[in-house]
Amino acid sequence: MDVAVGSENPVKRAAVERILPDAVVVSVGVDSGVAEQPRGRAETVTGAENRAAAALSATDADFGVGIEGGVTERDRPPGLWLVMWAVVTDGDRTAYGEGPSIRLPEAVAGRVRDGEELGPVLDDRLGREAVAEREGAVGVYTDGRLTRTDALTDAVAGAFGPFLTDRYDTR
Repeated sequence: MDVAVGSENPVKRAAVERILPDAVVVSVGVDSGVAEQPRGRAETVTGAENRAAAALSATDADFGVGIEGGVTERDRPPGLWLVMWAVVTDGDRTAYGEGPSIRLPEAVAGRVRDGEELGPVLDDRLGREAVAEREGAVGVYTDGRLTRTDALTDAVAGAFGPFLTDRYDTR
């Protein structure tokens, strides 16, 4: 099985490789078609859809995978929340999976609400570079108990489910 991931981020590729250890997985740099910091479920899912479709069309892979992280405001429980979505397509069917969601601390949330991207905000606050390509916000705020790769793996598993099992109703 050949799989194209619509991102050159090694964390996203690793998440797919965990779910499909026997697959040939390639990373393809594609445009998400959404803001660098997607806001809300709809924009985050759209980014993942666009990445999956673009990765599939740019290769001869059997599947295209799009993974997108974003933020969304919630009233209950209140706050700005990190959200993660994965989309898998074979060109005919498309399936979706959501990863875990965590509330961002107010100091970080305020900066993101003011227009900054989460990754650079974390880099600045932690005095490091490329947190988004390592443990990600979820790793930072779970003290490493859950990494970004772990979280994205859950989303990818959910999105690949309909392609891996016959237990879904395909009508």
